[in-house]
Amino acid sequence: MIVRATLSGLFRKYFLILFVAVSAPVAISGLIEARFSYWDQRAELDQLLGVQATSAASEIHDFIFGIADQLGWLVQTPWTGQPDEGRKTDSLRLFRQAPAVVSLTILDNNFKERLHVARIGLNRIDSEIDRSDDPLVKTAQSNRIAFGAISLNRGSEPYMTIAVIGNRPAVGGVIAEVNLQLIWNVIAAIKVGSAGHAFVLDRAGWLIAHPDLSLVLRGAEEATSRPFRALRAEIESAGQRLATGVDLRGNAVAAVAAEVAGPHWTVVVQQPLSEAFAPIYRAFWRTIGLLMIGTLFAGLLAYALARKMTSPIRTLEEGTKRIGAGDFDHRIAIQTGDEFQRLAHAFNQMSSQLALAQRHQQQIERLKRFFAPQVADLINKSNDDSVLDGRRTEVVVIFCDLRGFTAFSSETAPEEVIRVLSDYYEAVGRVIAQHEATLINFTGDGLMVLVNAPVAVREPELKALDITVAMQNTVQLLIADWRACGFNIGFGVGLASGSATVGRIGYRDRFDYTAIGSVVNLASRLCASAADGEILLNAKVADSIGSRRPITARGNRRLKGLGDAVPVFSVAFAGGKAVNRKAGQRDEHNELSASGAPHGDS
Repeated sequence: MIVRATLSGLFRKYFLILFVAVSAPVAISGLIEARFSYWDQRAELDQLLGVQATSAASEIHDFIFGIADQLGWLVQTPWTGQPDEGRKTDSLRLFRQAPAVVSLTILDNNFKERLHVARIGLNRIDSEIDRSDDPLVKTAQSNRIAFGAISLNRGSEPYMTIAVIGNRPAVGGVIAEVNLQLIWNVIAAIKVGSAGHAFVLDRAGWLIAHPDLSLVLRGAEEATSRPFRALRAEIESAGQRLATGVDLRGNAVAAVAAEVAGPHWTVVVQQPLSEAFAPIYRAFWRTIGLLMIGTLFAGLLAYALARKMTSPIRTLEEGTKRIGAGDFDHRIAIQTGDEFQRLAHAFNQMSSQLALAQRHQQQIERLKRFFAPQVADLINKSNDDSVLDGRRTEVVVIFCDLRGFTAFSSETAPEEVIRVLSDYYEAVGRVIAQHEATLINFTGDGLMVLVNAPVAVREPELKALDITVAMQNTVQLLIADWRACGFNIGFGVGLASGSATVGRIGYRDRFDYTAIGSVVNLASRLCASAADGEILLNAKVADSIGSRRPITARGNRRLKGLGDAVPVFSVAFAGGKAVNRKAGQRDEHNELSASGAPHGDS
């Protein structure tokens, strides 16, 4: 079942890779083609609809301004106080030349009505109706020509009023009502594809012309004109370029608009998107078909390759499981002459290396179990344990232990004792590891540290002194927390420099690396004599340090186990001022005697 699951996962991976390799170029090519086709079709549609809209707008403009030019011929001569029969004749002649004009009103130089002629209805002569306050007339006075709002004559045909003022004040002006039926003829003749058409809106959004005349008759209704206004707004927001929107029936359309200069009408030519982008839809379905063919091909190819790879993969899986279980002597046998054979060879090489590394690691772990890490690393690097043989060398020995720990451990719960010791060893061990000193052993609350053996260092006395200062600074922080909990514990350190015999001692199944000599005993006695927060050192360390550290002579002290009194020195460190004052009070007593075991309390 595991093999099947592995093959199934590998099959899926190959299938996906081949699927992407085959179908991705087709998909990308199809998408790029569809994108460029969309841009090309959109540009072509923009041009096609734009030409239609511009042509219709130009034709409507020529129609309106052609009438305006003909009206201008009626206001060429100044007015007199006598009846003017010639203007009536000119008006009737205009009716024949401009069939779209249904009525004319001629105004004198005071803008009073002097003649009204209509195709249907009564004519009026010299009615002198004052039209000077007519908004259309006022607009025409400023612009020479003005276009009125659209109206429906008898609710059936759209009409527009045009006012033209002569180029001199004495000639007056003329107002004409124009039938816009010709505009409907222009719009109805525009066909784009099978379903595209055009319509015209005035400035207020009233539908002036549309192939469906019933919509024109209802053009002023809000429900009817709203979709047309919305489509015009979409075109305006697109910068008078091709825009998309919906028509009266809610169908998506592409549209382009052109403005009719003068009356500020808008000619909109639209075409349903389903028809306009039909080539793009066909290209999309071609891409889908190619993707399906590519997917089928990739699936068949992936299935064939997965079946071919079943046997070597099973062999590799079984071999790697045995190697993973620790059987590093197992070898994978694959003779395919391809990458699988090279992979099996690489696995066999890896197995050999793992076996060698395992034996090597076991050796290091055994060494670290019995020796300090530095000693184990030294043996590992040199690949020779002769460095552990006994020899005479100069070393610095550091002893440290807790003050008052015996009383504390007898009066405190075992859990608290273990917690305090764990925090203590963690803090001191971190300092020792940071300075790469050798931890020889620890007993209870005491530790022995060796500097300059088995690994030689430069200026071992200075390095050892810096280690002890770091120990005191670190442990004093713990002591502050312990005393806050009511634990009366201190920490003292002693170190001495001198000649000692270093090497391994023990028996066949257990060895320790240690130092033997009077310098070891001296460092132990200095530690026993040190008060809380104090670091005591012998004269050789003090001479080696010189003035590089703040060392203070503490006089001669008679230490337990040593015949004569020995000179003792101490070093100041950050955080140790308060305890040093306490230690100073004990100097007089310590000069006479010193008590305590090498790793005992004081």
